[in-house]
Amino acid sequence: MNNKIEIITADKVNLTNCDREQIHIPGSIQPHGVLLVLQEPELDIIQVSNNTEEWLNVLPENLLNQNIKYLLEPQQIDSIRNSLAGDFEYLSPLKLSIKCGDETKLFNSIVHHNNQVIILELEPCKIELEEDFFQFYRLTRHTITRIQKSANLQELCSIVVKEIRQLTGLDRVMIYKFHADNSGEVIAEDKQEELESYLGLHYPASDIPESSRHLYSINYLRIIPDINYQPVELCPKNNPLTNQPLDLSFSVLRSVSPIHIEYLQNMGVKASMSISLLKEGKLWGLIACHHYSIKYIPYDLRTVCDFFGQVMSVHITTKEEHDNLDYKIHLKSIQSQVITAISKSENLLTAFTNIGEKLLTIVGATGAIIYAEGELQKIGETFKDEEIEPLLNWVKTNIKTDIYHTDSLPKVYPPANKFKEIASGLLVLEITKVQKNYVLWFRPEVSQTVNWAGNPQKHGKIESDGSITLLPRKSFAKWLETVECHSLPWQSYEIEGAQELKSAILGILMRKMAKLAEINLELEQSNSDLDSFNYIASHDLKEPLRGIHNYATFLMEDYGEILEQDGRQKLETLVRLTQRMEDLINALLFLSRLGRQALHKAPINLNELIENVSEVIRMSKPNESIEIIKMDNLPIIYGDKILMEEVFSNLINNAVKYNKKTHKTVEIGYKKTEGSTCIISIKDNGIGIREKHIETIFKLFKRLHGKDKFGGGTGVGLTIVKKIIERHGGEIWLESNYGEGTTFYIKLSEH
Repeated sequence: MNNKIEIITADKVNLTNCDREQIHIPGSIQPHGVLLVLQEPELDIIQVSNNTEEWLNVLPENLLNQNIKYLLEPQQIDSIRNSLAGDFEYLSPLKLSIKCGDETKLFNSIVHHNNQVIILELEPCKIELEEDFFQFYRLTRHTITRIQKSANLQELCSIVVKEIRQLTGLDRVMIYKFHADNSGEVIAEDKQEELESYLGLHYPASDIPESSRHLYSINYLRIIPDINYQPVELCPKNNPLTNQPLDLSFSVLRSVSPIHIEYLQNMGVKASMSISLLKEGKLWGLIACHHYSIKYIPYDLRTVCDFFGQVMSVHITTKEEHDNLDYKIHLKSIQSQVITAISKSENLLTAFTNIGEKLLTIVGATGAIIYAEGELQKIGETFKDEEIEPLLNWVKTNIKTDIYHTDSLPKVYPPANKFKEIASGLLVLEITKVQKNYVLWFRPEVSQTVNWAGNPQKHGKIESDGSITLLPRKSFAKWLETVECHSLPWQSYEIEGAQELKSAILGILMRKMAKLAEINLELEQSNSDLDSFNYIASHDLKEPLRGIHNYATFLMEDYGEILEQDGRQKLETLVRLTQRMEDLINALLFLSRLGRQALHKAPINLNELIENVSEVIRMSKPNESIEIIKMDNLPIIYGDKILMEEVFSNLINNAVKYNKKTHKTVEIGYKKTEGSTCIISIKDNGIGIREKHIETIFKLFKRLHGKDKFGGGTGVGLTIVKKIIERHGGEIWLESNYGEGTTFYIKLSEH
């Protein structure tokens, strides 16, 4: 049967067989050393590598179930126990002399705990290397001095590759840096002159799969002296205590993935070494070393290389921060100016408008959109308005973090292809979660040519069952790819600038909220005091006023006939004024109670309420032609029935009262709105209201006509109506054409 080879792209497969491979449990080791598995507490040997006869002159089966003292002296066993008990580096070797038949051999031993067992690895070492170790120390000290004096990251990388190659004699040493998408790039290289350079080449993430990256992050140095080695199996195959494959994650002899071996063979490599580079505990890159013939690097020398790697890891953060230092200082200065401007502004939109182009500078953007308090503000270069709302909706729905960034917006939001020249890069800052206030920054498309080490798409073999097995690439010749729909990447310090901006804005908002809360508390106290004053004053005024009114009435009744016309008119005026004053006091009492009394909310049938109010008004004006037209099926509203009767009685009565027409009409309408609210309208054909008075119509004691026109009034009625509606969480407003009529609108919650 023929196997078909084809190019496998990302849309055809989601998980490579590289990622699926369990490289930490290969069941075998490389042959340049011996592995022993010991059971605590007695340190009995329960599992060995199948090459013990070659190195220890003892058959594997003869070692199984023996105590470790079969090979080691008591003092050596104590050294192993002390090493395990202390805070040790598992790569730090112990020198062990072991009698192997007629000769004594010297080994570097590496010991560590793993899954209830002790793994002891032995690598043969030469005595003369021990004598030359001080030379290594002197070389190390020189290299460390050069590393400390390096001016920037690139110089640091160049020093490390040169020193490690000089120290080891390897053909090629590279610094391989991981990018955000886990692809990698060779950013420094030292090599034999005749070798083709890999400097600047990119490698896809699948070349170093997730499982390998994980092991690199916990086991810092790996060596393959001969990639064509024959793996040495373990005996027995599984860990006898767990009956599972032995976990060799921390093993220095661990056998290598066949896929990785084939990958190196395709590159022409015969031996390799890699040293992990970490930044803040995360894998940042590798020191990748290649040799084109078999090459064993002694353990002591590897320790020096590992030390270089750890020293470099310490300096990576410092060197990266030092790069672009002037730009970072400039950003900090702009951020300070922005924060000062925001602190002086009344609201966010005003603040961002005042900031202007500086808002772009703090993150290195070319355009921005601010969505705050339900309004949009654009700064710099942005796209069409009709494309903004869909993007905002996508952000609200899909972005769950306070800050989000991408240098390829069209990949995650395909409609952005329409405006990729303006916004291939997006940085989102969520200012507040509840109100959903955002700042969106944009960067334009920057077409880039990426130099790949061979075609980054993997080749796949279609098996008989239809599954796909991904194969290592065979060609590493330079392969050019033009990358579109990408912007320059957002740098960490630019993202930090956005985060600091949010912290500053939230701090300012919190201070303003605290000040507002303080003002509201004072206002509530003032309102409470005012309500109490109104109630007490009104109540205390009523008694003497009632006395004046009654005595004036008595005088009219008892002495009206003997008083002159002028005297009777004065008494009538006194009665009328005291009655008006009592009406005013009653209105004030009612208004003051509104601020204090609890609402007794319940479902209200608006049809019945309007009918009752209309009937009372018709009966009170029997000689007038009044038509009150009610829309069928008015809604059930939710509120205090007595207060709602006051609202509609006042509005309908005013519609009839302020009307000069012979036939007076009042229309009650209704419109459903979004959510659980509705709008009720009261429309009349009365005298209307001039436009200049519309804004002040609800003010206390505001009357538009003389006290003797249209039957007089207190000027409190519409103030009471507005306060009742607001206490119900509603709104009231009006539209009017002077001389034609007025329509009041009330927005309330339905039941």
